[in-house]
Amino acid sequence: MSSGISQLLEQIHEFSRRCLFRVISVGPLPIHLAFIMDGNRRYAKKRGLEDGSGHKVGFSALMSMLQYCYELGIKYVTIYAFSIDNFRRKPEEVKSLMNLMLEKIKSLLDKESIVHEYGIRVHFIGNFALLSDQVRAAAEEVMEATAKNSRVLLLVCVAYNSTDEIVQAVKKSCTNKLVEHSEGRDRDIERIQLVNIEETMQMRVAPGPDILIRSSGETRRSNFLLWQTGSSQLFSPDALWSEIGLRHLVWTILNFQRSHSYLEKKKKKPL
Repeated sequence: MSSGISQLLEQIHEFSRRCLFRVISVGPLPIHLAFIMDGNRRYAKKRGLEDGSGHKVGFSALMSMLQYCYELGIKYVTIYAFSIDNFRRKPEEVKSLMNLMLEKIKSLLDKESIVHEYGIRVHFIGNFALLSDQVRAAAEEVMEATAKNSRVLLLVCVAYNSTDEIVQAVKKSCTNKLVEHSEGRDRDIERIQLVNIEETMQMRVAPGPDILIRSSGETRRSNFLLWQTGSSQLFSPDALWSEIGLRHLVWTILNFQRSHSYLEKKKKKPL
């Protein structure tokens, strides 16, 4: 009996959500959402849970958020999964997080996972040389397995920070310039243009985020997508990432719609 009631309530909740999304979709929707998933450790401490439990709950929150984005028709979602700076934490904590990351990456390969259910392509961004062989191999396997999916592109920034991405892009641009000059395709060897750097950025696979969401009420960007978020709207709900849910996403999109015309004018304004 209780199982039947739970199923009915779930159906009502899903129907209500779809009706809400249909109303929201009348207005302009963001193409690209980026998330800094802050507060998992604080969530575990707040609830008296063991280390790592907050990140597991946070993973469930991410899966729900991906489902909502799919239902809304949002094409790009970027998450800050692990910063290069996080490697400075205690070795045992880094090892625990890497093991958890490996487990969750492998779970994306399951036929029943949300990635396959919704046709989500997964693309990892970051300095792969800093990852363990197992994590790197799992990430590459997921990218290959989802390469043909096209409904949503999930960009996972791991062993990443923005300054590292920019430095690597500049180095690659200089290398490309030298090659083109040696082959006689570019005589102006001294001039690196903006387009040269943008073409070598790892995040070139997606347009800049319309909205950057950081949970737990923090407003710092923490060296995340500094190049790409110059015109992005910032939103900082007080909820820890493990607590984030549908209402926070809806409120974010409503705020985006309210200021959409201003943001579009700002993007088009010449430098």
